[in-house]
Amino acid sequence: MLRKITGIALVPMLALGACTAVTPTQPTVVAMPGQGKSWNQFQADDAYCKSYAASQMPDSGQVAQVSQNNSTATAAAGTLIGAGVGAVLGSLAGNVGAGAAVGAGAGLLGGAATAGNNTQATADSLQGRYDVAYAQCMVGHGESIQQPAAPPYYAPPAYYAPPPPPPDYYYPGY
Repeated sequence: MLRKITGIALVPMLALGACTAVTPTQPTVVAMPGQGKSWNQFQADDAYCKSYAASQMPDSGQVAQVSQNNSTATAAAGTLIGAGVGAVLGSLAGNVGAGAAVGAGAGLLGGAATAGNNTQATADSLQGRYDVAYAQCMVGHGESIQQPAAPPYYAPPAYYAPPPPPPDYYYPGY
């Protein structure tokens, strides 16, 4: 029984192996040839600017190592906090050990989820930095960058006043 519980508890830790951010290799912005630029000139500028943007990124191995360390620390902190809270709640129910075990498992899951979210935020930040460097380089070489479409504007619904109350009628004889 203990082996089964231990094996199940290690599943989120194995998932943390995927919690590494890597430096981007391609832009997510759309570049178009500038006015008067040939296709060959555009391709040369594109290759140069991708190389420039990549040179502005931190070392890929360093990013992956820091990301992995942060993920592990976040999961460990979640486990410790969960075990502490579980032990306190378990003591109220009369079973500190079971409360700590359940709390540690819940904390590990929460910590692993937080670590994954943090890793995605890091990857998004790196992609944004890459895109800015690439776009600045392309515009500097006379190419154009397609702007993202603005979200549609929806006007708030018009407010209509409620109808006036019906008039008070006097009916003779009542």
